[in-house]
Amino acid sequence: MRDKKKQGNLLDKGNDPAVKYADPKDQILNDKQQSRRDFLEGSGAAVAAGAGISAFGIPSAKAQSANSSATTAINLTVNGTRQMLEVQDRWTLAEVLRDQLDLTGTKIGCNRSECGACTVLMNGQPVYACSQLAVWADGAEIRTVEGLATNGELSPVQRAFVANNGPQCGFCTPGQLMTATALLQTNPSPSSEEVKEALVGNLCRCSNYNAIVEAVVMAGEEGGLA
Repeated sequence: MRDKKKQGNLLDKGNDPAVKYADPKDQILNDKQQSRRDFLEGSGAAVAAGAGISAFGIPSAKAQSANSSATTAINLTVNGTRQMLEVQDRWTLAEVLRDQLDLTGTKIGCNRSECGACTVLMNGQPVYACSQLAVWADGAEIRTVEGLATNGELSPVQRAFVANNGPQCGFCTPGQLMTATALLQTNPSPSSEEVKEALVGNLCRCSNYNAIVEAVVMAGEEGGLA
């Protein structure tokens, strides 16, 4: 049978040497300390007060932010046509091409420079239009997939894509075509390895890579961009 008197002594916090008890004096906050509860309660009161001020229409401080409606006038040459546009500084080149010029062949896929669906040629070089601000392209020459055909006839690389079943769902096809066009401008007769290296930044979610590579090689064998 337990010794209730001994048990009571064990429960007495002053009698157990194995337990380290905090000194009550250490738990007292000084004038420069603040408990987490006090901090949260104070923050809540401040938020409520701010909401009350706004509700009564009393002017309050506003967070400073960039003016999202700031605009800039730019000049572009798109597929051989001069374009003078007033664009918002936050618009990307892809947005301007699609929404302002109705050139919807340029696709927006990942919207973060990973898939290559938005690839266009800027001054002859392939770029991701989703990651180029339109204001950066001021004065540039832009070529999109709509600018590949001439007088209604497909370009050699477009014909080669058709012949080799290069497009599947077709979403990545414009970007693939533009990158392939840039390659053929500098290397009219690329090998399959050179095509793979050039197209590494263009993803095909249908995984139709073999047909795409074969199409670009065929375009080179048939005279490239001639």
